[in-house]
Amino acid sequence: MAIIWIGLIILFAAVEIATVGLTSIWFAGGALAALLCYALGLGGAWQFVVFVTVSLVLLMFTRPWALKYLKPHLVRTNYEQLLDERVCLTEEVDNLRGTGTAVYKGQEWTARAYDENQTFAAGEIVKVREIRGVTLYVVADETMPGR
Repeated sequence: MAIIWIGLIILFAAVEIATVGLTSIWFAGGALAALLCYALGLGGAWQFVVFVTVSLVLLMFTRPWALKYLKPHLVRTNYEQLLDERVCLTEEVDNLRGTGTAVYKGQEWTARAYDENQTFAAGEIVKVREIRGVTLYVVADETMPGR
């Protein structure tokens, strides 16, 4: 059994080194814990249970922290940067009539109201709530005066 656990540790570590994506290091930790159980004389079933348990605990509790602190400089894609941004409407937004355009950093986008029953006038500043395809779904900007 020791050979199996050592082999799994090497395999998971090699996959982690090859991908550098925090994908399998958690399982290498589980295999190491199972190897320690083998060294303590526990049976194969206990080793497997420890492997699965430690792997899942490491995955659930340390992965979010590791992603936050080891990869802090991830840049959101263009469309993700638009979420919660303020945009200026260049055409009235009316979902029933199918009208509405907005400009963000010089790019024109199709705009629709997030709430089907709401309309916005041209020239109004609104916030992007969601993006579906190439359409911005906007809501009123509560930080604007008069809201």
